[in-house]
Amino acid sequence: MHAALLYFNAEAPPAQRLASTADIDAYPMECHRFPDDELCLRLPMGKLPDTLVVYRSLDRPNDKLVELMLLARHAREQGVKRLVLVAPYLAYMRQDIAFNPGELVSQRLVGGFLAELFDALLTVDPHLHRIERLDQAVPLRHAVALSGAPQLGEMLANQQGDALLLGPDAESAQWVESAAKVAGMEFGVCTKVRHGDRDVEIALPELPIAGRRVVLLDDVASSGRTLARAAEQLLAAGAAGVDVAVTHALFAGDALEVIRRAGVGKVWSTDTIAHESNAVHLAPILARALAKVLADG
Repeated sequence: MHAALLYFNAEAPPAQRLASTADIDAYPMECHRFPDDELCLRLPMGKLPDTLVVYRSLDRPNDKLVELMLLARHAREQGVKRLVLVAPYLAYMRQDIAFNPGELVSQRLVGGFLAELFDALLTVDPHLHRIERLDQAVPLRHAVALSGAPQLGEMLANQQGDALLLGPDAESAQWVESAAKVAGMEFGVCTKVRHGDRDVEIALPELPIAGRRVVLLDDVASSGRTLARAAEQLLAAGAAGVDVAVTHALFAGDALEVIRRAGVGKVWSTDTIAHESNAVHLAPILARALAKVLADG
């Protein structure tokens, strides 16, 4: 079955790397924004293929979800039989329960919305802490959750192989252990107490810190406050230096500045979100997963 990949200009490099690795044609979507912020999308091709792969990472997701709705509905009208979404970063997965009365559970609602539009979804390190599988949030037969941690581990083995690898909180344990196994690094996990979106306390694990270089590894850097507090604690405990590696470089607002002020040196990320810190390309693992999905049509 012939397939093609559509991408938006802001994500051209990682989308083109995926298309090249997967050996499928790639085309850029045209997007115009009217003065009132309404969107006008334009396809760059004539007849659409039977299978259409859409590459759209869902950081800063609200406009992008509207884009996906418009594109998917149009593609169905034009006869596309199979729609595959490659969303290396998947938004709205954190709100997986109602933490306060009346709150909407966005994980389930957005997951259901995407399942109505697409036949398959590929993503990387989604924020799934109260469910075991991605298809519990996005009810699709092919809801594929990959991990960038092993690839970060390979990079760290070359960059900081003798460093101590630490997760900033208990939720990061799965990624830290996975990366450490690949890199052959000693690892541990800090304990976090959160008092608000930007107010956290960090307790270090009982491991030798003084004189050692430390790499903090997590799935996502958003506000940067958790990583910053951990870095400050590590440097106060005598760490020789602190670097950061994350799968998803959200770095909302002043997040990068916050962790820099806390004393963090190098910052590495995968290319799930376009950012100056991108050091690891995930096209190879995405292409392998995409090939399996396309073959199982």
